Amino acid sequence: MYKSLKKWFPVFMLPTLIAFFIAFLIPLILGIYLSFCNFRSVSDATFVGFSNYIKVFSENSDFVNSLWFTVKFAVVSVITVNIFAFLLALLLTRGIKGTNLFRTVFFMPNLIGGIVLGYIWQLIINGVLYGFGYSITSNAEYGYIGLIVLMNWQMIGYMMIIYIAGIQNIPTDILEAAKVDGAGRFKTLFNIVIPSVMPSVTICLFLTITNSFKLFDQNLALTAGAPGKQTQMIALDIYNTFYGKIGFEGVGQAKAVIFAIMVAVIALLQLYLTRQKEVES
Repeated sequence: MYKSLKKWFPVFMLPTLIAFFIAFLIPLILGIYLSFCNFRSVSDATFVGFSNYIKVFSENSDFVNSLWFTVKFAVVSVITVNIFAFLLALLLTRGIKGTNLFRTVFFMPNLIGGIVLGYIWQLIINGVLYGFGYSITSNAEYGYIGLIVLMNWQMIGYMMIIYIAGIQNIPTDILEAAKVDGAGRFKTLFNIVIPSVMPSVTICLFLTITNSFKLFDQNLALTAGAPGKQTQMIALDIYNTFYGKIGFEGVGQAKAVIFAIMVAVIALLQLYLTRQKEVES
């Protein structure tokens, strides 16, 4: 059996490897190369060294402002999404009547496309603000809060499902032993439940961090960066640079490379730290 698996393993892996090279590795290498070029298309790329990277920070402050706005958004949304998702998971693992219905309802927003979600929440928020003579693009704070609300509404149900799976995998005899020993709810929560679901915490933090940083379609539909690019997140800034300014394709590509490296470093650091907590727990 082992010899047969070893013999056919390369054959079955070949389609996956081909797809990986064509869809990911080759575009990645080409994208890094193009970030050092001036180009309108791949065939007319001219190598210019680090000039595109210098322009990212010297031409204007759009990239830095978008980066700072994205970081503020990511920090708040990651915290709120995971706290609310975990609390919902705790409530929906207590045998409440209609639990399956609640799980379905909370999960459903994740099935709606980002552009559609953006326009839905734009209508809802503007419907409220119009009564006071404002709109979501009247003030950057309205757009910031709107993006956080949208992100929470979309992601909480998905993260909740992951936390529910982690909570349900906790051995019941451990919880019963804690109850017999007189441990209260909070002591059980912080000493048993949370350490036991650290693998779920690792997954949820990774997903919420990466999704928060690369948010694009919701940002485009909800505010499009208005007012005055104050609510423009970094993915939207890259899009506007690449497609909105003739001759700035290389600068947009350089921004994309910087952004990819930054998100990768943050995600890997988060995975390392939370996995250390898994080992400790």
